[in-house]
Amino acid sequence: MYNLLKGKRGIIFGALDENSIAWKTAERVHAEGGTFVLTNAPIAMRMGKINELAEKTGAQIIPADATSIEDLENLVTKAQEILGGKLDFILHSIGMSINVRKKRHYTDQNYDFTHKGWDVSAVSFHKVMQTLYKQDAMNEWGSIVALTYMAAQRSFPDYNDMADNKAYLESIARSFGYFFGTEKKVRVNTISQSPTPTTAGSGVKGFDGFIAYAEKMSPLGNATAQDCADYTVSLFSDLTRRVTMQNLFHDGGFSNVGVSNAVMEKFMEE
Repeated sequence: MYNLLKGKRGIIFGALDENSIAWKTAERVHAEGGTFVLTNAPIAMRMGKINELAEKTGAQIIPADATSIEDLENLVTKAQEILGGKLDFILHSIGMSINVRKKRHYTDQNYDFTHKGWDVSAVSFHKVMQTLYKQDAMNEWGSIVALTYMAAQRSFPDYNDMADNKAYLESIARSFGYFFGTEKKVRVNTISQSPTPTTAGSGVKGFDGFIAYAEKMSPLGNATAQDCADYTVSLFSDLTRRVTMQNLFHDGGFSNVGVSNAVMEKFMEE
């Protein structure tokens, strides 16, 4: 460990269980000397094991619905009180599609489900940043990171309305990143991660097959949740001070490969 985050304070959204990227990131931030509060929606907290993570990392938990401005205002205020000052890093690791859960096809959406998923997965990122911005809760050179996926740019049929949510999320990062950068010297970026076997990701139809396909397409193989935690820590650190408004592909090279020999060989077998 390098003490990259010594003295830095933040909030980590979305840690559910040991498979989640937010969970791995919290462990890595702790190892690098950072302190933080953990937060998740009350229903997600009941489903997960966040108390174990809090005990392991010495973090306090503040329940918050990320779609509720009132909850977010309380979260940001209390986090600063608990941690002893303004914040240096934020991880937004939140996503949900009720259409996917209910097996509604993209061409047959329930729009109440669509709106709820959009609010949770994308608009919540704007709400988090707006709350931080209005409270002037971020230190200069702070770093805000959200997790996304390449379906924001390319068609992945079974990713359903989450693809639209991620496209909106990435746009928010660019738009809010401009204002946070020019006015408060705060960085805002998204990480476009490899398909990762988390509790959330495994709900997508054909997910196991797609992980295997991405592994064969990627020169370096799929990036794991632990790899993503390491990358996130680098973006929280002072080593990436001039990186902002970027969608950063963290996918073993998948996003720049047209076809791989491994995939071609698989087709030639048939």
